Amino acid sequence: MSTDLPESYGSPPDPPAAAPSRRTFIATTSAVGGAVVAGGLFAGAPFATEEAPAAVTADAPPSSRLSLTVNGERHTTEIDNRTSLLDLLREQFGLPGTKKGCNAGACGACTVLVDGRRVNSCLTLAVRLDGADVTTIEGLAGGDELHPLQRAFVEQDAFQCGFCTPGQIMSGVGCIEEGHTGSHEEIREWMSGNICRCGCYVKIVRAVEQTARGK
Repeated sequence: MSTDLPESYGSPPDPPAAAPSRRTFIATTSAVGGAVVAGGLFAGAPFATEEAPAAVTADAPPSSRLSLTVNGERHTTEIDNRTSLLDLLREQFGLPGTKKGCNAGACGACTVLVDGRRVNSCLTLAVRLDGADVTTIEGLAGGDELHPLQRAFVEQDAFQCGFCTPGQIMSGVGCIEEGHTGSHEEIREWMSGNICRCGCYVKIVRAVEQTARGK
């Protein structure tokens, strides 16, 4: 029998080329990479030159000059526009009586008075208060003489751990000034934004009512 293959099968395929060794591969890619780098074609950011420095300094955050009165004292300072009134009072003006609780406007621990009205200082951008008059718990008493609501809190034993007390008192002062003290229910409603985790609500309402009657 003949062992010749028919012409339709064609010539036998060439043997597969041997795979490059690891050493050959590294040498080849290093040479190509060096050529690309030398030619200035490296993918990514262009190389630094005297005309184009490598490091680009990030833009500084926007800031503003702010002037406001806090507890009767005038302050002028340069602040980052993202600074909250709460952080300005605590970190820059050294007034830690205003507490940082939830930092989301839900607990009332950071309540202060701005131009006589209650605000959650954690949600208030300080940059918007240029020229404003701010009162915190530190500025409520007159020297050694407690504010009437501060005295009422002591007399009614309207606090336990004391963390929420500054915000409760500042909110109570605002509630009285706004005239929302006609009944227990009205006081509770208008003080409902201030949370007391110790549950002293009944005594807090009594303290606000006592102060409102003596106003």
